[in-house]
Amino acid sequence: MSAPAKLSEIWVFLAQSPLLWLSLTLLAYLGALWLHTRSGRNPVVNPVLVSVIVIVSVLLLTRTPYDTYFEGAKFVHFLIGPATVALAVPLYSQVGRLRRLWLPIGVALLVGSVAAIVSAIGIAWVLGGSHELMMSLAPKSPPCPSQWAWPRRSAGCRRSRLWRRPLPAFRARSWRPGC
Repeated sequence: MSAPAKLSEIWVFLAQSPLLWLSLTLLAYLGALWLHTRSGRNPVVNPVLVSVIVIVSVLLLTRTPYDTYFEGAKFVHFLIGPATVALAVPLYSQVGRLRRLWLPIGVALLVGSVAAIVSAIGIAWVLGGSHELMMSLAPKSPPCPSQWAWPRRSAGCRRSRLWRRPLPAFRARSWRPGC
């Protein structure tokens, strides 16, 4: 058996293993974090952005469906909830400072949320998204976990014309699992 055939056979085996995709996710982030540190913490080299680019590139190069990737990386997705809750501990230690700065914090949250909603709807509108899609994007835009569940129940996440073009590249029906 030739070397490329053996490599292809090994890849087919590894691609079905959830451990591969979890490892890829963690290594991509660690590499991106190292790169971010080496760049002097340049915001252009954001570790999340760089790791997403690496992961998407690997998925496209290997023609791996997003659903296969997510099946392996869902453990990281699962940990996002507890990590968000864990942020409350250091936040609570700053409660006195938060009380003193309630007005600027409240204004910043309000302005940021409105900007997120308007930009999400605006981008969808410019790209030709349906009214249904824009209404399902609006509550997903604010950075609030309680807002994330509603669009899954709306019809907007499945019937979107906006995302149909890039989704076949990942062999996925939706960007979000369960949609």
